[in-house]
Amino acid sequence: MLKAKVLLVGPRESGKSVLANFVSESTEGIGSYSPTQGVRILEYEKPSLNGNSKGTGCRFELWDCSGDQKFETCWPALMKDTHGVIIIFNPELPSHLKEIEMWYSCFVQQQPLLDSQCLLVAHHKPGSAGDTENLPLAYPLNKLKLIHSNLEEDPEDVRMEFIKYFKNIITLINESREREEMSIIS
Repeated sequence: MLKAKVLLVGPRESGKSVLANFVSESTEGIGSYSPTQGVRILEYEKPSLNGNSKGTGCRFELWDCSGDQKFETCWPALMKDTHGVIIIFNPELPSHLKEIEMWYSCFVQQQPLLDSQCLLVAHHKPGSAGDTENLPLAYPLNKLKLIHSNLEEDPEDVRMEFIKYFKNIITLINESREREEMSIIS
């Protein structure tokens, strides 16, 4: 079974744990807000996502990382062997728009990961309102795939966007393995 490690990062109180629970179909910690201490790892198996006949599916490790910068000294260890990064933020908080530039720089550019391995999620909390469709994202964030998540109004659309992202990660892992195999053969 193919294994993929995906980090969920972003500012404090942006909804990382809520989305990690939703995507992994976990019921852990549902209800009141409790800040993540360091990191929380959820495993999520998707047998039908692997388009390559070599595997029987994929096991995703979703690393729900604390948004508290006091854990910054742990970040290099969290980033080791990462296949993808999902940056989650609250689009209604202007400070989050600025802060996600730092998360992108630390977790995507410094690894280095491809932009296609990154997903930007504007997470709308329950009861939130306002037009945030045209977010003023700075370069290079404006090049990334951006999805809006609202688990109250369109949970299945959100799930489908995550599945598309996970399929892309699997494709990239398979392509990398094939290149590796070809370099060994030749």
